Amino acid sequence: MVKHSRRFTEISGQVDKTLLYHPDDALAILKKFASVNFVETVEVHIVLGLDPKYADQQLRSTVILPQGSGKIVKVAVITQGENLHTALLAGADKVGSEDLIEEILKGDLDFNKLIATPDMMLMIAKLGRILGPRGLMPSPKSGTVTNNLKEAINEFKSGKLEYKIDRTGILHVPIGKIDFSINDLKVNLKALQDSIEKNRPSGSRGKYWKSLYLSSTMGPGIPVDISLLK
Repeated sequence: MVKHSRRFTEISGQVDKTLLYHPDDALAILKKFASVNFVETVEVHIVLGLDPKYADQQLRSTVILPQGSGKIVKVAVITQGENLHTALLAGADKVGSEDLIEEILKGDLDFNKLIATPDMMLMIAKLGRILGPRGLMPSPKSGTVTNNLKEAINEFKSGKLEYKIDRTGILHVPIGKIDFSINDLKVNLKALQDSIEKNRPSGSRGKYWKSLYLSSTMGPGIPVDISLLK
């Protein structure tokens, strides 16, 4: 049985799980009870009517949070030639070619996002066993395999993030920090909702949105009325 702290239990006791809260009210509750000694992340957990075991019901895409994520993103770039200079000028935190690949093989993973140019993909294939389990392997679908390094670096630094359903058909996505304003968090949440709608898989049948919960890192999940977002 999972044991919760007294603080968590007290907060949970003030959330009526039989109600569907307005997004404003749910966010206000999370902000009201944020009392830990670090800035919590606000997360959204969405159950979709998808079965990821079918190829045409997979959902994996990216979204740019208009108000940013509140997280400092360290971007590494694997490329070669003139692109090395381009990546540095664009603000990449770490740039390299074969040398960076070797560093990663040795366990240097001091970055949150890895971008690669297409001409390097054969060379970084051997990084799959290291990067794959951590969700860091570059892929065209996530926008991390590209020749437009400046745009990609700027987007990820300013709040672009990747999302995908887990094996049970649920999305878990951070949408900002608890010290964001309610309006800023709502703007980010709406951007995510629009992206999920836009990227609805071709195999999706029936009810697409089943439930949505908002939570903070140390707070309980609060059920939200999805219809109020649309």
